[in-house]
Amino acid sequence: MATESEDFTPLTLPVLPLDDEVVLPGMVVPLDLSDAEVRAAVEAAQAAARSEPGKPRVLLVPRVDGTYARTGVLGTVEQVGRLADGDPGALLRGVGRVKIGAGTTGPGAALWVEGTRVDDTVPEPLPGQVAELVKEYKALATAWLRKRGAWQVVDRVQAIDDVSALADNSGYSPFLTTEQKVELLETADAVARLRLATQQLRDHLAEQDVAETIAKDVQEGVDKQQREFLLRRQLEAVRKELRELNGEAGKDPAEESDDYRARVEAADLPEKVREAALKEVDKLERSSDQSPEGSWIRTWLDTVLELPWNVRTEDAYDIQGARAVLDDEHAGLEDVKERITEYLAVRKRRGDRGLGIVGGRRGGAVLALVGPPGVGKTSLGESVAHAMGRKFVRVALGGVRDEAEIRGHRRTYVGALPGRIVRAVKEAGSMNPVVLLDEIDKVGSDFRGDPAAALLEVLDPAQNHTFRDHYLEVELDLSDVVFLATANVLEAIPEALLDRMELVRLDGYTEDEKIVIARDHLLPRQLERAGLDPEEVTVGEGALRKLAGEYTREAGVRTLERSIARMLRKVAAQHELGERKLPFTVTDGDLRALIGRPHHVPESAQDPAERRTSVPGVATGLAVTGAGGDVLYVEASLADPETGASGLTLTGQLGDVMKESAQIALSFLRSRGAELELPVADLKDRGVHIHFPAGAVPKDGPSAGITMTTALASLLSGRLVRTDVAMTGEVSLTGRVLPIGGVKQKLLAAHRSGVTTVIIPKRNEPDLDDVPAQVLDKLDVHAVTDVRQVLELALAPATNGARSEVPVAATGAPPRLQALGEDVTG
Repeated sequence: MATESEDFTPLTLPVLPLDDEVVLPGMVVPLDLSDAEVRAAVEAAQAAARSEPGKPRVLLVPRVDGTYARTGVLGTVEQVGRLADGDPGALLRGVGRVKIGAGTTGPGAALWVEGTRVDDTVPEPLPGQVAELVKEYKALATAWLRKRGAWQVVDRVQAIDDVSALADNSGYSPFLTTEQKVELLETADAVARLRLATQQLRDHLAEQDVAETIAKDVQEGVDKQQREFLLRRQLEAVRKELRELNGEAGKDPAEESDDYRARVEAADLPEKVREAALKEVDKLERSSDQSPEGSWIRTWLDTVLELPWNVRTEDAYDIQGARAVLDDEHAGLEDVKERITEYLAVRKRRGDRGLGIVGGRRGGAVLALVGPPGVGKTSLGESVAHAMGRKFVRVALGGVRDEAEIRGHRRTYVGALPGRIVRAVKEAGSMNPVVLLDEIDKVGSDFRGDPAAALLEVLDPAQNHTFRDHYLEVELDLSDVVFLATANVLEAIPEALLDRMELVRLDGYTEDEKIVIARDHLLPRQLERAGLDPEEVTVGEGALRKLAGEYTREAGVRTLERSIARMLRKVAAQHELGERKLPFTVTDGDLRALIGRPHHVPESAQDPAERRTSVPGVATGLAVTGAGGDVLYVEASLADPETGASGLTLTGQLGDVMKESAQIALSFLRSRGAELELPVADLKDRGVHIHFPAGAVPKDGPSAGITMTTALASLLSGRLVRTDVAMTGEVSLTGRVLPIGGVKQKLLAAHRSGVTTVIIPKRNEPDLDDVPAQVLDKLDVHAVTDVRQVLELALAPATNGARSEVPVAATGAPPRLQALGEDVTG
């Protein structure tokens, strides 16, 4: 509908040609100003607009094959700027139709023409036929827009009431050709133009319906037989390519079952396994190519044929040579080396006497190597295989929670596989490998079963010669396999499983052993990794000893190796920076400059005023952790009487057993303190607090009983606990010192920490045979039976600062304790 502001007087406008593009009134389009003709027209319009009010105006004229249309569109330049891709552009809006007249002159390089506005308004109210036409067009346009998912445009089309604007809105339709849009532009009558746009839209929708119908008919026309024929031909082509890829060109799928039968008959299989395999071949011959069972049978047959049923490596029965291999590759670990040597010697003698197989079983071995991290349990497995001349396979069990990982899956499951034990034997290629079951204490259990329970048959020498995997379902002889299981924590291994294995403890290395390992194994390996030659960098024994004693405090050698690697990297970097010349010898005095200060200075080496035992009420105990032995300090204190506190307070994240030990220690001192001439009244009237430092670490066990008793006695007597003394032992209510476990680990920890005197229960004296001689030579070990002997050995003589209420003899010790001390030493 025309507005009062529209002016139909003659116009003089610059021409903006549009190649193969049509802009209808009401449309807003961006144009690229990089085109010379477009830029000239816009610049000319801008120049003309400076002397006239309003926006710059141009005449948008379609140009098809070099020919201009007879009608153009008056366009206003709304904005000049950058397009989305960064090129210069202008935004133009179509205002109304213009009948193009003669050319004329104007400013700029553009072509100027004269034109006359075309009046295409439709008077209101609309006649009935025109209103029906408007309704029909909106319905067709809505249907087309909904098919395209353009829901946001539907409301805009429905809101257009002007006939001319509604007809020109079809200029946005992408399916219209340039000729069709030019026809719409040159149709001046709005009703005729709307009728033309409606017909174009109706034709397009009809073409779409026909195309959709044809596509649907074609899709439904492909019947089942044609699809099956196509798929079968594709399947044959895939099989042909696979046969050619595997070097089996010329074989027909029908001959596949015959091929499996020939392979089974030619294979060296045990009799029962051969019978089971031939039964599966019979099933394969009866099954169709499309049956999923055929795929399962082929996979099972391939697995059975790949297993080394009758392949065995000959053991190296050079006993001295095997022991030499173990000694060369591992320092220390005498128990393990002796056990492997014994195993080889017995097998050699049994073989010489024709006793290699007894009752269908061979002489395999199942050893459990239990010890802290870093002592060489995993690498020991490779050395055992090397010494025996066998294949080595490692099976990592850490985090395994599915029983099928050990026994295999049933063949009915999709993607079924044999268990890890069968896969290890298959990987080794022999029936008598050395299989290392690594981290057996980290096996868990959940709703999928308990893998540790599945290992019971695997590790039982009386049963594993008839082991059945759920996937194979045939007997597999594992009696000749040497199983080595490694674990850090003995208590985490189920009792039934541990009963089937021979336990060998690796309690850690002494300082001398660490130096040998570092010199002979760690240092050459880290020199190679650092890109250094042994002639370029040498490390003195003093430096290695300081690294092992003050920079690391562990049962194994992993941290020691990392320290050596860090030191060598520092030397290599300094050499490359020109700060150090090679060759270079590292001494103990160079360590601080290379890798910083020591982290583990022994308590005995510290200033007396800075030691933990420099005040009464602190005693040094010994404990066993998952990382080996360790030193454990116990602190005791009495609350001020004025606070009114009473009872026993325990801190340090203690377990129930350790809490009971503290109660026993307190009860013993309350009942027998008078005999020891201790002020036991303080224990009744004042609160007692016992604390174990390193509160974030859980602690439990009875072996800290005498340590807590000594700490309380020191607090009550005012006498310090000797710095060089550490102790371990369970205490009873009568003051007896009862035996405990882990003596070797605890003595190694005491040796590492610089302690020189250790108190242990009398009944643990036989355990000293397991402690290395070089450690015992540097420790003064006292075996005691009574707490009174512990106090006599552990408490230092009283000084002037001792409590006045405790009688002190001339020697500095209470008379009762002095007499007991004479009994022990005597």
